[in-house]
Amino acid sequence: MVAYVFDNILAKGVRSGQIPARSVAARDWFRSEAQSTSTTGSKVISTSKGKAVRDVSIGNMYLFNYDPKHKKTLPYYDRFPLIFMIGGAPGGFMGINLHYLPLTMRAKLMDALYDLSTDTKYDENTRLKVSYNLLKRAAKYNAFKPCVKHYLGNHVKSSFIKIDAAEWDIALFLPLQRFVKASKEAVYRDSRQSIHMRDKYGL
Repeated sequence: MVAYVFDNILAKGVRSGQIPARSVAARDWFRSEAQSTSTTGSKVISTSKGKAVRDVSIGNMYLFNYDPKHKKTLPYYDRFPLIFMIGGAPGGFMGINLHYLPLTMRAKLMDALYDLSTDTKYDENTRLKVSYNLLKRAAKYNAFKPCVKHYLGNHVKSSFIKIDAAEWDIALFLPLQRFVKASKEAVYRDSRQSIHMRDKYGL
């Protein structure tokens, strides 16, 4: 079913002359189509087994089911993170979970991240040349800061669904997040405040 969601939007875009990721207009078109599509992170994972991988690599986008170790003390968390993997970490890996940003900021950050693409084919081999230090050094990536999360491998509760570059803008705007213990509006408010404070004090 989810593969159908991606495939359907991609096919509709190609028929309309929109080539994924190649232009700002195309990105906006796919994001708009995704935003009006109803699905869930659980459905994407359960119906996308053909896109499942066992290991994650830096620069790729993944969706997965996650059950945090410290969920009782966290103010909130996302059950279905959508991340770009940016490095290893004790017991797991670091990722920037784009779900923590409101859609306009999410789109702006993604537009900036496209500059880090390994090529302009935007196919299954395209990834980002990205690291925490690289993102931290450039002001145009500032929105990534509240998105940085440490994920423990033994708390990942599903396969990793690899999102190919042609589908980044679709996944970006699909309603896949599931925040626990807080509304998405509260999460977005905290993210905006975090970015503002870091910019103000140079953190």
